[in-house]
Amino acid sequence: MRGNQPPPPQPSAAANRNRNRRRPDLTLPLPQRDMSLAVPLPLPPSSAPSSSNSTQLGGGGAPPPLNFSELERINRIGSGSGGTVYKVLHRPSRRLFALKVIHGTYGDEDTIRRQICREIEILRDVDNPSVVRCHDMFDHAGEIQLLLEYMDCGSLEGKLIHNESRLADLSRQILSGLYYLHKRKIVHRDIKPSNLLMNSRNQVKIADFGVSRILSQTMDPCNSAVGTIAYMSPERINTDLNHGKYDGYAGDIWSFGVSILEFYVGHFPFAAGSGDWASLMCAICMSQPPQAPPTASREFRDFINCCLQRDPSKRWPAGKLLNHPFITHNTTTPGATAAVNISNQVHQPHQLLPPRPHFSSA
Repeated sequence: MRGNQPPPPQPSAAANRNRNRRRPDLTLPLPQRDMSLAVPLPLPPSSAPSSSNSTQLGGGGAPPPLNFSELERINRIGSGSGGTVYKVLHRPSRRLFALKVIHGTYGDEDTIRRQICREIEILRDVDNPSVVRCHDMFDHAGEIQLLLEYMDCGSLEGKLIHNESRLADLSRQILSGLYYLHKRKIVHRDIKPSNLLMNSRNQVKIADFGVSRILSQTMDPCNSAVGTIAYMSPERINTDLNHGKYDGYAGDIWSFGVSILEFYVGHFPFAAGSGDWASLMCAICMSQPPQAPPTASREFRDFINCCLQRDPSKRWPAGKLLNHPFITHNTTTPGATAAVNISNQVHQPHQLLPPRPHFSSA
């Protein structure tokens, strides 16, 4: 008879902290909870056995859910703390999709469950041309898998977009998505180039709601420290800057402004000293907001200035920015709130940016 085996050694709290601190993506961990008090949230209800069931995420009149067995994985196109994304083919229709597999076998299970339920809740009713569409959800082999719209040109991370007409149309599309989300009391909280996807029709869409939150009717502030530090607003990093108040909508606008300016200048717009985490936070919280260079048009310089105000109450909301002269004077459909094909516009091709400085918390 095999004797009782001692439990495997658990990593120390210090080891866990060091491992988290070495993460290169500048992402703060979700707030920790007392696991003795944690109550796991239930997974969304399903109508069939978990090994092959699907639950449709869409309103009335939507097509019937797809069969998971009809999906063929082609290759992996992305991965992160929220899971792994694969390019998949629906064999009967020959349509391509992105399949996001959310793994639940690592980390804090309660945190993972809350993240899954949050993302599914948000994606369930989102239907806008400037937001990546979620077509279906599967609970397969113990993993939650989301069938998403496939954006064949990937993310805008590392792109140089110096042509102002093209940048204005790109900005309009992103703002259209933010306007839609904010009207529905949805704050993204992680707007950055890698979460902005493009397809071959030059449509730009907002993706990855893994750290989003639907605000309650009471407009409770969203103060949890999630998101990517490099694109966080000053008052979100240092709550003393705005008397402890955080406006998630204004935070999204700041992140949007930093991203757009990065596309234009070809590098991360803050001077972050030696490139360490502390220098980055000091640059964001203590220095003046970055500005568009003098070579840019007056309209673009003012547009960026309306986004990157240290006082969040002075940042223009998405709806007002859609009517800014930089948008209305440079797009084919001024004030529109839907993505359009801009393939016939003359613009410079995408170019790779020089490597972004590596910020580490170590």
